[in-house]
Amino acid sequence: MARNTQVTADHNAPPVTQTLATFVATHPSKGWSDAVDHEAHRTFMNWLGCAVGAAHHEAADAALAAVNMLQPAPQASVLGRREKVDMASAALLNGITSHTFDFDDTHLKTIIHPAGPVASAVLAMAEHLGHSGRELIDALVIGIDVSCRVGNAMYPDHYDRGWHITGSTGTLGAAAACARLLKLDVQQTAMALGIAASQPIGMREQFGTMTKPFHPGGAARAGLVSALLASKGFTASPKALEAPRGMMQTISTKNTWDEITDELGQRFEISFNSYKPFACGIVIHPSIDACAQLRKQGVTPDQIERIELKVHSLVLELTGKKEPQDGLQAKFSVYHGCAAGLTFGYAAEDEFSDAVVTRPDMVALRRKVVATVDDSIDEASADVTAVLLDGRRVHVFVEHAIGSLQNPMTDAQLEAKFQGLSDPVLSAGRTRELINACWGVGDAAHVKALVALAVPGHP
Repeated sequence: MARNTQVTADHNAPPVTQTLATFVATHPSKGWSDAVDHEAHRTFMNWLGCAVGAAHHEAADAALAAVNMLQPAPQASVLGRREKVDMASAALLNGITSHTFDFDDTHLKTIIHPAGPVASAVLAMAEHLGHSGRELIDALVIGIDVSCRVGNAMYPDHYDRGWHITGSTGTLGAAAACARLLKLDVQQTAMALGIAASQPIGMREQFGTMTKPFHPGGAARAGLVSALLASKGFTASPKALEAPRGMMQTISTKNTWDEITDELGQRFEISFNSYKPFACGIVIHPSIDACAQLRKQGVTPDQIERIELKVHSLVLELTGKKEPQDGLQAKFSVYHGCAAGLTFGYAAEDEFSDAVVTRPDMVALRRKVVATVDDSIDEASADVTAVLLDGRRVHVFVEHAIGSLQNPMTDAQLEAKFQGLSDPVLSAGRTRELINACWGVGDAAHVKALVALAVPGHP
């Protein structure tokens, strides 16, 4: 029986695989402004703190136990732990821990968490092969540019289909970054991207489980291996991204090619990175911020009759879990976010612990949150009214939450966040040394000294 194999596709797509490969292989070291370079250091520090902070989460324990069954060679460090594994497994594990708390960076235009796949891959490779800090930062900027530009071209259709865009584009970013570290030529880099293009990772169905943080870890490992394969002559289609049956046209009907090529090498997507003050899905942040502001105005949980929350439909689509059963689920509950904001005035990782999520007072308070959709409100905003038992109404509208591009976290705030994550795993003194090393990594002769500071008990 014959079948229809015709597809609706763009047969005249530009050669973006080759264009990106040329950029990755030939763009000059530190070929960007000081502001971009500073943002790269902020991104790296934020990623490292998140990875160290979750080093002993049960997800990390399970992943490391599985990896150890493969008897890996001790090539690279697992951040925040004493163990060493092979560099591909280190990329996997550090990618998992960097996203476990959902506290990592966000490229707001695409909701990509770009550092997880890219930084996890390049640090593991750089540690094992002895690269300098400048080589690492160069690879980080370039890898993030690749993943976010591809994300720009496919978002939102690709995301709406159910793909976790961090993992699916992260394989490309990690491959590009590792190809850069390995100093692959243009043709080899195109092959690395092509190999990675057959490995998009992650479905949104997994949100609220350990498999969500697996996505950036899996993407980091896939990208690193793709670059290693290409370095040894392994081949792929030179049109793996743009071809009618290539990656992008297979997993998205929207492919705005000029989002990849426009100002390539002049505008860097890491400039549009943002950092989370709250350890949960980014669309919850305006609601938490609003409830924290209510608390500052003197509103307390015992005064609440109900909380009227108006948000964009995407907020409830992504984070509409009314009755989260544990901390991972609560990271996708705007109801818990509101309760945490009002109760604590913030929502770091402890406020998403299983113990806090199941507390009777938290359960009762989040059941008083009445959320309605209002698509006239931007995805990045929230309209919150506390209706009090005495009949008063206290209103807060947050247009841009703290941590957004319009209201960014300062360097000092990022350091404080890092300390909160790292101190329980390392020590206050070691954390301070590690923060200083992160700020100076671009000038470091090699990255091994920095990695040593992120390992407990290392001299």
